[in-house]
Amino acid sequence: MNVDDVNSITVLGAGNMGHGIAEVAALAGYDVVLRDIKDEFVQKGYDQIEWSLNKLAEKDRLSQDDADAALARVSTAVDLGEAVTDADVVIEAVPEKMSIKKEVYTELEEHAPDHTVFATNTSSLSITELSEVTERPERFCGMHFFNPPVRMDLVEVISGAHTADETLELVEDLAEAMGKTPVRVRKDSPGFIVNRILVPLMNEAAWIVHSGDATMAEVDSTTKYDMGLPMGSFELADYVGIDVGYHVLEYMHEVLGDAYEPCPLLSEKVEEGDLGQKTGKGFYDYEDGEGAEVPHDEGSEAVKNRLLGVMANEVAGLVGNDVADPAAIDRAVKLGGRFPDGPAKMADNAGIATLVGALDELHDETDEARYEAVDYLRDLAESGEGFYGGEEESDEAPAFDDISVEVRDGIGHITLDRPHRLNTISIELMDELSEALDALADDDEVRAVLLTGAGDRAFSAGADVTSIAAGGGDAVSGVEISRKGQQTFGKLEELDKPVIAGIDGFCLGGGMELAMCADLRIATERSELGQPEHDLGLLPGWGGTVRLQRIVGTGRAKEIIFSADRYDAETMADYGFINEVVENDDFEEQAFEYAKRFAQGPPVAQRYTKRAMHNGWEDTDSGLEVEAQAFGLLFTTSDLMEGIAAFTSDRDPEFTGE
Repeated sequence: MNVDDVNSITVLGAGNMGHGIAEVAALAGYDVVLRDIKDEFVQKGYDQIEWSLNKLAEKDRLSQDDADAALARVSTAVDLGEAVTDADVVIEAVPEKMSIKKEVYTELEEHAPDHTVFATNTSSLSITELSEVTERPERFCGMHFFNPPVRMDLVEVISGAHTADETLELVEDLAEAMGKTPVRVRKDSPGFIVNRILVPLMNEAAWIVHSGDATMAEVDSTTKYDMGLPMGSFELADYVGIDVGYHVLEYMHEVLGDAYEPCPLLSEKVEEGDLGQKTGKGFYDYEDGEGAEVPHDEGSEAVKNRLLGVMANEVAGLVGNDVADPAAIDRAVKLGGRFPDGPAKMADNAGIATLVGALDELHDETDEARYEAVDYLRDLAESGEGFYGGEEESDEAPAFDDISVEVRDGIGHITLDRPHRLNTISIELMDELSEALDALADDDEVRAVLLTGAGDRAFSAGADVTSIAAGGGDAVSGVEISRKGQQTFGKLEELDKPVIAGIDGFCLGGGMELAMCADLRIATERSELGQPEHDLGLLPGWGGTVRLQRIVGTGRAKEIIFSADRYDAETMADYGFINEVVENDDFEEQAFEYAKRFAQGPPVAQRYTKRAMHNGWEDTDSGLEVEAQAFGLLFTTSDLMEGIAAFTSDRDPEFTGE
């Protein structure tokens, strides 16, 4: 069976994960049966799907007709036999307890058709052990979605000891058909990839505080601002639920040994029922206190190296045991954990030898198993290589980490490729963008540049604040960051070719400042634009105070910046910021076709038109002089002759730039 043969999917369990997975499958066009053990559970899950689909329609993420059609594809059941009678794939999302899951699969085996593939949404339990309850272990694998499934792109596809390659390929294709990014986990290993990285990191943060080596504020400040992660370690534990990570840790401790012994600080919170945001109190107080207030200036280099060392050790364990390669690990953690960079790359940047030294020092002091560097990590340190040091890049490997570049039909298409972070702009992304623009400027085949954001949620939601803050919080650093953005984005203006910004979703703050530097802007109906810097006590620092008023006028620019409001695409078109508003569907192709219109124009004339207009911004006389000189120069070009010939022959011109 391949993915084209899959028509009907049954989801077992109607809780948060189950109804989310069912919604994703229905949106992808599959007939879905949502099953749970009681009518009230199933109805609650169905109601949540209906609510979520209507919300997506309200936000123009899809049409109301599409939302209604997706809901119509969902049916409900309590009887297991009825639920799976036509199932091509069963995705199980029942509570994360081995005994419960085994009971479900024992009963499921009695009712499911012989061809049905079983996929468990477990976050850490053994795929092999669960598969052996069934009579089809070769058609059994892990399919680990992340919460909430509708929004999170990652799906870990995990092989058990008996799983056939055909099963893994089918489930990977199914994940892609659902609009997700599958990452294969080649071996059944507790925690798989993302939880194998995040849970020990949470545990180590707790041990640091428990041992008195640092305060919670110092650890979270280090994690969030020095390491640039989306949340502090304790802040993240509260957000996810302390019990969730703790139970994964218990299982890892049971299977993998003392290196994963849960810190008493975590055990105490679970025993007391202080599980985080969902109970009103965890490491932070969300009822009587101010919640997670993480200081930006209490980071510690020792804490950073300790956390990075533990994280690098886990990466090395996964790579050394052939669970996954560094690129797959980085991709999974960026998508599933919303890290700005993958843990393997972060370890390489910190220096493997430095991290091994930190681990060795801790092991000498404490004799704790969690600080014993695995052989693969020690080998890397001794060889002087990083996780990526010995790998040869294939000819098809992307040149960049945070953007992608494609040249097709005369268009250089740059995609901001950080969908896990809403394509927010980091220092690294700016460096890559600058390099890509230089290359496209020198490429004679490129006649226009199209700039878009990966995914359909954001062109760019602005600056990656935590990542940038990790680079320094003083005034001098702030000035340099502002200048870097101004200069990088300014390359779009300086480029002697038309530049089109294709906006789909959020275009906020620094993302909108980037779009300002394009010559033309096209946006979907669902897009939201704005400059929210005043809400942060900042001002637009990447050229927005100057460039926005040139486009929409001083009064409108002040309104947009002072209000810090979000504006829909139609309003921004009325203000003159957006050139064309298009429907949400097939936006990528629409944007490409829009850009092709300008790639077919006369290159020399376009080049000098941009120069004359930009010179005229600052000095009318200067702009007029550039215009006059350019006008004269164009009289000598072959393009002018071609334009005249095409006009007189009533055909489209074919300009060559000569």
